[in-house]
Parts: sequence; structure tokens; C-alpha cells
Amino acid sequence: MTPEGISAGGNVSTVRHFVLLGFSDLPELQGFLSGVFTIIYLVVLIGNSLIITVTILDCALQRPMYFFLANFSSLEICYVSVTLPRILFDLWAQKRNISVQGCATPLCFFLLMGTTECFLLAVMSYDRYVAICHPLRYPLLMNPKKCAQLAAGSWLGAVPVQIGQTCQIFSLNFCKSNQIAHFFCDISSILKLACGDTSAQEVSLCVVTMVFAAVPFVMILASYSKIASTVLRLPTAQGRAKAFSTCSSHLLVVVLFFGSVGITYFRPKSSHSAGTDKLLSLFYTVVTPMFNPFIYSLRNKDVTEALRKLFLQTQCRGSS
Repeated sequence: MTPEGISAGGNVSTVRHFVLLGFSDLPELQGFLSGVFTIIYLVVLIGNSLIITVTILDCALQRPMYFFLANFSSLEICYVSVTLPRILFDLWAQKRNISVQGCATPLCFFLLMGTTECFLLAVMSYDRYVAICHPLRYPLLMNPKKCAQLAAGSWLGAVPVQIGQTCQIFSLNFCKSNQIAHFFCDISSILKLACGDTSAQEVSLCVVTMVFAAVPFVMILASYSKIASTVLRLPTAQGRAKAFSTCSSHLLVVVLFFGSVGITYFRPKSSHSAGTDKLLSLFYTVVTPMFNPFIYSLRNKDVTEALRKLFLQTQCRGSS
């Protein structure tokens, strides 16, 4: 008997749609999880929207550092919107079926957003490197045109590759099962359902990951090694503290993102399990984007002051 969603054709059965198992193994927690994820989504939307708003409206934040921060906050909204609405739909409607095309499209956007995040974090570290190590050349090296080019490159640089990789994955035949043991269409979960040899796709995935994740991470490490070397040579402790404070928020976000992604995708296969994979994926797809507005607002005096002025202006308008 062929499983639901799988049609037989000759000697091979092909999947017509997938079933996202998500959190179906926790039936007693569906309502609680729905409430938690709704709150997280609202926090991500409101928190990042506030950062975008103050970087546009506040003249003190019209600098490259905050231009990239606004791009990063926009990215976080897009990144979370690829996965969280589907999670909430599954929890609310209890309809977990998803078409093959409906699985491929969000996967492609998920890969694009993940790659863009790697690139943007590398660009933000380069911005801090130029500001601290070459302050006199900073206005020239990070002029508005160069910032726009770096941002556009981060958003668009991986589009052809990730579209090609998605097409390569979904050109496979899926005949083992149609049940994805995840809350979104993750590459590793999908490849497990493919029949036949998937070594070419796995090699391609490894190469793309090395280029689009490992290379930006190495660039970030190189930037911060130069920054640390420069800051430690500053004559005063106050100067060193001020220089490090401009990097601390970004560095914390880098550790959270690359740390969770690295643990998820580069740990030994023997330690993989559906529950652990879902938990780790939740951290870098949902939890980290929720933390980012707090990290940048609480650890950055300029953003904190801009938010305070925005709230005061809103209160004055409301009371007038």
C-alpha cells in the first residue's frame, strides 16, 4: 500500500506532496507553542521595524554602520517570515500537507536569506575594521555608493547559485516517504527522502556551504583579529573600551548565528536526531532573530538614544 501523497508509476513511486511533521509529536503543547511562536514573530517584526525606523529618521544614525544594521534588520524580518508563518499555520490549522513546489519555494528563499546573512555579517565586520584600523580613510572607503554596492552584493550575490541548488535538489525522485521530520523544508531532511544516489547533491551542498558560509566566517575572523591588534595598541583604556564597544553587538550576533549553524550542520552524523535537529534549527531561524533587536538596542548607546527620542516624540504627539 503506497503512502498518502505517493503515486506509483512503473516500478517507482513518486511523491506528489510532503507532510511537515513539525511539532505533531507534542499534541498537548500545540496551543502553548502557537502562543509562544506568535509572540516571537511579533517581537521580531516590531523590534526590527523599530531599528529600521530610527536608522532612517535619526540624523545621528546616518552612518554606514547603521545603514548595514537597517539592512540586517530587514533581512531578519524576511528570514523569520520564511519559516514562522508556516509553523503557525500548521499549529493553527493542523494541516501539514505541502506541495513539492510549496516546499521548494520557501527552501530557496531560506537558503537565500541564510547566505545573505553570512554576507551581511562579513560586510558589517569589514565596516568595523575600516572604521577602527583606517579611521582617516573611512569616509572614502565606506562612501554611500560603496555601501550600497556592498549591501546589494550581499542580497543578490548568491541568487543564481541558490536557485540552481534548489532546482538540483528537487530534480530528484522522492520515493522513500513523503513525511519531513521537521517544521520547514530543510535540505538534509529532504535528501533523506530521495531515492537513488544523492552524492552529487551532497557534494554540491558542501561546496556551496564552504563558499557562502565558511569564507565569510573566515573574513570575519580576519577582520576582528586586525581590530583586536589595533585596539590593543591604543594608549588609553578608555579608548580601547570605546573601540571594543562599537563591535560587541555585532560580534555577539556573529557568535550566536555561526555557532548555532555550525553545530547544526557540521556536527557528526552519528549525533543527528530529528528532535535535536529541530531544536537547533529553531535557535538560528527563530530565537536568534528575536534576540538581535535587543542586542543592538541594549548594547548600543546611539540606538538606545534614538529609540528613546522616537518614543518621546510619539508620546508628545499623542498627548497634543
